[in-house]
Amino acid sequence: MRAMPRLRVLQKVADLDALDLRIEPDADLPRGADDLLIAVRYAGVNPSDVRATMGVMPQAVFPRTPGREWAGVVLEGPAEFIGREVFGAGGDLGITRDGSHASRLVVPCTAAVTRPARLSPAEAGSLGVPFVTAALSYREAQLPRPGEVVLVMAANGKVGQAAVQIAAWHGARVFGVVRRDEPFAGPGDVPVRMIDASSHDIAEVVRDETAGHGADLVINTVGSPYFAAANTAMAHGARQVLMSTQERQVPFDIFGFYRGRHRYFGIDTLALDATASADLLRALLPGFESGELRPFAVDEATYFTLERAKDAYRAAAGSARERVVLRI
Repeated sequence: MRAMPRLRVLQKVADLDALDLRIEPDADLPRGADDLLIAVRYAGVNPSDVRATMGVMPQAVFPRTPGREWAGVVLEGPAEFIGREVFGAGGDLGITRDGSHASRLVVPCTAAVTRPARLSPAEAGSLGVPFVTAALSYREAQLPRPGEVVLVMAANGKVGQAAVQIAAWHGARVFGVVRRDEPFAGPGDVPVRMIDASSHDIAEVVRDETAGHGADLVINTVGSPYFAAANTAMAHGARQVLMSTQERQVPFDIFGFYRGRHRYFGIDTLALDATASADLLRALLPGFESGELRPFAVDEATYFTLERAKDAYRAAAGSARERVVLRI
């Protein structure tokens, strides 16, 4: 087979300007009997991809090809998979094994999710990491029951948008917190009460509008900046999910914790391999197929080729509002 290009990172660097993203031809990719060779068409670029290439992830292996999410077509593998349009993501991809920022990718059969017709290849290739993170949050802390109150911190981030949609899909009453006065960045028909944290007390709004009850579940996508407000907003018996933080040390009211019967869950999607991530994505397929879950908008201005991968990484590191996608 003709050699195809891939990105390679040879070693970790101190800053993004020093990042050496090389384009090399793929060598023959080893494939087991239960593996698929994928022709990658689209692959999202996430902030975690950038951090991994810079060696922030202690488990990262060098040299390697980065990239945690993808969409493409099966070229080789068991006969029933050949030609199938598939997508996926993984905490191992681009971290401990070669990832998706390449023309070809090898994954187990169990890591490939059949792409539903409602998702374009570009949409499927750029939703994996945020939606897997949100889905893992709900798997660990329990999906909300209809009518439960879900509070999503940083609701306009990519994980926040996915978390809001999944909660609304399951019939929850959803509040979303943002740093300024702005509407929900996701689909306009998703029922979510947005709270401007710069001018409102988060817990006060949630309690006032739930007759004093508070939030049954908090999805805290940013950690320390909203930790105190999240704790104050939690109902008796509520749970909170944390997946990121800016400060490692935060004040914690132990008395309020045990008297409130609160539960806290820490999640890390890097601990999920491509197969475990695919299982979470498959659980979301009914929502995508019905249109109750929608992918992120992909703007022509944030498509990049492999040759412009460093520009794509800079855009992702700068918290671009649109999804940053490699078109391969």
